[in-house]
Amino acid sequence: MLLSLATWLQTLSPEFGFLRVFQYLTFRAVMAAMTALAMASMGLSYLLGLAAGPFVIRRLAELKIGQPVRGYGMESHLSKSGTPTMGGVLVLLSIAISTLLWFDLSNRFVWIVLTVTLGFGAIGWADDWRKVVRKDPEGMRSREKYFWQSVIGLLAALYLVFSISESSNFKVVELFFTWVRSGFDVNLPPKAGLMLPFFKEVSYPLGVIGFVVMTYLVIVGSSNAVNLTDGLDGLAIMPVVMVGSALGVFAYVTGSAVYSKYLFFPYIPGSGELLIFCSAMAGAGLAFLWFNTHPAQVFMGDVGALALGGALGTIAVIVRQEIVLAIMGGIFVVEALSVMAQVLYFKYTKKKYGEGRRILKMAPLHHHFEKSGWKETQVVVRFWIITMLLCLVGLSTLKLR
Repeated sequence: MLLSLATWLQTLSPEFGFLRVFQYLTFRAVMAAMTALAMASMGLSYLLGLAAGPFVIRRLAELKIGQPVRGYGMESHLSKSGTPTMGGVLVLLSIAISTLLWFDLSNRFVWIVLTVTLGFGAIGWADDWRKVVRKDPEGMRSREKYFWQSVIGLLAALYLVFSISESSNFKVVELFFTWVRSGFDVNLPPKAGLMLPFFKEVSYPLGVIGFVVMTYLVIVGSSNAVNLTDGLDGLAIMPVVMVGSALGVFAYVTGSAVYSKYLFFPYIPGSGELLIFCSAMAGAGLAFLWFNTHPAQVFMGDVGALALGGALGTIAVIVRQEIVLAIMGGIFVVEALSVMAQVLYFKYTKKKYGEGRRILKMAPLHHHFEKSGWKETQVVVRFWIITMLLCLVGLSTLKLR
C-alpha cells in the first residue's frame, strides 16, 4: 500500500524523489517488522501489546476468556486455568496490517500466504471459542478441524503447484486448463520439484499430483505441529520467530535473480516479497513473547498456533525449502512425532495385551521432560537453543551445496 503511494507521489513531482527508498525490499522488511512490533506493543484498538497489554489482559479476564486446562494434563499447569487466551489474534492482526502496509500489493505469493494464515486462524478461532464459551478443554473435534484444514491446504496446494513456475495469475490459470485438457499429464518445471539441501541444482520431480500432496502435507502438518508445540509459556512463539526469520532469508535469495544464480537456487520471481511477511511475523511474535514468557499473562491459543504453522509451511513450499523447514523446525517435527508415536503405541499395545502402554511419560515431548523433572523454563529455553542451532544448520545450506 505504502509502496504504491510512494510510487504515485514520485510521478507527481521530482521533489518526492527521496521516496525511492520504498523500492528497496530490505527497507520495507525492516519497517514491516517495526510496524508489527509497534502495533503489537502500543495496541491498535484492543490489541494486546507492551503498552496496551495490561488493559487488554484485564478485559479478557473480565470477559472470562480464559484457557481451560485438561483434567488429564500436568498438575503443575492447573494454576494456569483461567489465564486469558486467544492472544494469537494480536499476532495475526499485527502481521496482516503491517504486511498490507509494506508489501507490493500486486504480489500473488504474499496474498496466498495471508489467505492461508487467516484461514487457519479462523479455524483456530472457532476451536478456541468453543473452549471458552462451552468450557470444553477439547474444543473443536479433530475430524472437523482436519476437514477445514484440508480444504484450505488443498486449495492452496492447487494454486501453488502452478504459480511456482509462472509469473502471473493469468499464466497460472492458463497452465491449469492446459493440465486439465491434457488429461492431467503435464510435467512441471524442475523448480516445482522437491529440492534437496546441500546439493547443487538437485531436484526430485514430483508431478502435479505429487506436488499437491506434498504441499498439503507440509502446510497442514506444520500447522498442527506448531499447535502441538504450543503447550508451555513461550515455547512455540520464539521458534516460530526464528524459523520464520530464516525462511525470510531464503525468500530474499530465491526472489533475486543474482543471488539465486550465485547460490544455485531456483529463481522464483516475486518470492522476495515474502520477506515482508516474515519480518512482520518476527516483529509481532517478539512483542507477543513479552507477555507470553513464564509465567504467561496470556496464551496464544489455536487461533495463533494453527495460523503461524500454516504460514511457515506455505512459505517453505513457495521458496522450495520443505526439507530445510523440517530441519529448522525440528522441534515442531519431534513434538508432532512424539504424539503420533505415543498414540499408535498405546493403541497397538491395548489391542495386543489388553492394556495400553506408553513410550513417553506424557506427550507431547515437552511434557515428558517436565515429568522427568525438568522445570518449565528449562524445557522452553533448551528447546529455543536447539531451534537456534537447527536454524543455523538450515541457513548453512545457502552456501554448502
